[in-house]
Amino acid sequence: MRITEADIDLVTQAVTDAEARSDAEIATIVAERSDNYNDVPLIWAALTALLALAVYAAFPDFYIGLLDRLTGGWHVWTMREWMTVLLFATTLKFLGTLAIIRWWPLRMIFTPGKTKTRRARNRAIALFKASTERRTHSRTGVLVYLSLAEHRAEIVADEAIVARVEPEEWGAAMALLIDELKRGHPGAGMAAAVHAIGDVLATHFPRTGTDPDEMPNRMICL
Repeated sequence: MRITEADIDLVTQAVTDAEARSDAEIATIVAERSDNYNDVPLIWAALTALLALAVYAAFPDFYIGLLDRLTGGWHVWTMREWMTVLLFATTLKFLGTLAIIRWWPLRMIFTPGKTKTRRARNRAIALFKASTERRTHSRTGVLVYLSLAEHRAEIVADEAIVARVEPEEWGAAMALLIDELKRGHPGAGMAAAVHAIGDVLATHFPRTGTDPDEMPNRMICL
């Protein structure tokens, strides 16, 4: 999925329309990914190496026989030579697995869903603290965050909103966003979510005309 200029304009207009009905402010950020997951290939490579060692230890006669067949059966293996062969074979498995899972599509496949969710959530909170939290005088900022690689979205709100809005009230916004993501339309999903969030904010923080526009409406792409 890719974000186009038309998507940015669509979401920016949705934010403008939503903020016209409320004193709250909405920030929108779309990131290509929330993390590089560099630890995932290392973890799987280490697990593969440990599993290989366990198999070697469980079936030593089989592997010694295999070595004998490869060498013609004329060599008597010493313990040092056997351990060296094990180290070499295990290292090959470690490096091979590391190289394979470093390929980004496989890295995503081998990353557990809970890990993706947790890191997307952490990135959303970090971006919220940097871009939205306490940036408004009334503490009524909301961040809608979408991470494309993980297909994860988060809504993070400032303290005044958290005090008055139950988390379940964001459900409709998240459902709309997810439905459009499944269709491959991230921009439309973000815009629909913003409209739904605007409905919630208009209920709890209706427009008074006294609260200035303190944050830019344009969607940010990272």
